[in-house]
Formats: sequence, C-alpha cells, structure tokens
Amino acid sequence: MKWISKKNKKPLLLLIIIIFIIAGLLDIKYEGLFFQLLPESIQSYLADIF
Repeated sequence: MKWISKKNKKPLLLLIIIIFIIAGLLDIKYEGLFFQLLPESIQSYLADIF
C-alpha cells in the first residue's frame, strides 16, 4: 500500500464509501443477496419504497 500517499487516502476512502452505498441500493432494488437476508417485514417495506 505504499503507492497510496497520505494525500490520496481521503479521496480513495470517499470513493469506496460511495461505491458501497450504490452497491447496497442496487442490491435492494434488484433483491440481491443482502436483501434476501433481511427479515420478511423489512423486505416488504423496502419493496414498497423501491
């Protein structure tokens, strides 16, 4: 990890967080693995939203 200098760590961390948020939203929208692990009541609530 020497190629990541101190000044590049914050933008990289922000990019990773944004990617995780987008992946989570897409998982809920397309009822992926994370969505299927949720309880049925939460699944129905999220399905109504999306």
